[in-house]
Amino acid sequence: MDSFDYARLAYLSLLGAAIAGSFIMMNKANLGKSLQHLAIWVLIFIGAIGAYGLWTDIQRDVLPRQSVVSSGVVEVPRGLDGHFYLTLRMNDEPVQFMVDTGASEVVLTGQDARKIGIDPDTLDFIGTASTANGVVRTAPTRVDQVRLGDIRTENLKVYVNEGEMSISLLGMTYLRQFDRIEIRDDLLILTR
Repeated sequence: MDSFDYARLAYLSLLGAAIAGSFIMMNKANLGKSLQHLAIWVLIFIGAIGAYGLWTDIQRDVLPRQSVVSSGVVEVPRGLDGHFYLTLRMNDEPVQFMVDTGASEVVLTGQDARKIGIDPDTLDFIGTASTANGVVRTAPTRVDQVRLGDIRTENLKVYVNEGEMSISLLGMTYLRQFDRIEIRDDLLILTR
């Protein structure tokens, strides 16, 4: 702190003392009740300042969003469960994915496949995948159009999982199209 900061601090301290002194003099009869009200207002004020100061952290945790920051750059905040989630538009339908750099392929749940116009009942489940729940059968197919912001992919090879999955997985066949995949400050940054 320089001398200007000390002078400002001294001025604010004197001003605060003058306000507190006048408050005490005006409310001598009900000093206890007035101090109680003052303490409540001070706590409300401190809480409001704290919430304002922490809003970016609170917003990132409570309302995680993906955002295309600029052409070819996508920032994805970490979800409350520690994973990263992206919503891609596949054949003009929104599909939520968990980003899985350990998965070599893009894997759709049966429900998501139906949502984008792929009927799992007509697919040949000729492949297998090793998962945390064991080995499951998969069927290769293709998605005509995939969009993430201004990033477009056509004729993307995907696999439909025959087993139970709670969410589709976004694996390396899609992520490989980015030049850089980086995790920094609870953000997944995909750069094309």
